[in-house]
Amino acid sequence: MDEFRAEVKELQIGQQIRQLRQERRMTLQDLSSATDLSKPLLSQIENEQVIPPLATLLRIAKALNTPLHTFFQDEDNTQKCLVVRAGEENPASRRPKLEGPPQPYRYRSLAYGKKHKHMEPFLMEFEPHQTEHVSQVQHTGEEFLYLLEGTVELCYADDVFVLNAGDSAYWDSNELHSLKAVGEQMARGIAIFYARN
Repeated sequence: MDEFRAEVKELQIGQQIRQLRQERRMTLQDLSSATDLSKPLLSQIENEQVIPPLATLLRIAKALNTPLHTFFQDEDNTQKCLVVRAGEENPASRRPKLEGPPQPYRYRSLAYGKKHKHMEPFLMEFEPHQTEHVSQVQHTGEEFLYLLEGTVELCYADDVFVLNAGDSAYWDSNELHSLKAVGEQMARGIAIFYARN
């Protein structure tokens, strides 16, 4: 738990959200109304007690009229081409949480520091033993997943797809969807998110 709290503090997503909200002269109630998220949850996120899953972070970014990459970039970085070497990914791998059990995946930005990008590439790691409480999410945009290893179940609207290593899926994320590992092996894949502003 101490390691998780240290990671939360390092990325400072909550502080960034509070700063953006205040710059836009929005109250917590305003942000709650714009995102359909509860004020207590938003307060926990701003106080870095809860790390939002990507779908929730996308909703907050949209309400704040800011790109998702704002929360993962280095403001001083003006590179037009960003190369991320093996082992040098965003050092703060996160296990997102909502008001209940943690989501069964971690994500790590693969373009951490690149400004003004239109896509958000992540390395996704799916925990095989934390699949009991998977909640479906929806948000504006599109997603792509290429599975590198393991097996993942994608629930999309009323359909269920089982993806194995080498499989890929591309979907409209306006529909309810969820992802979880299947079996005993950790699953890993490259996910790309695109959010329409």
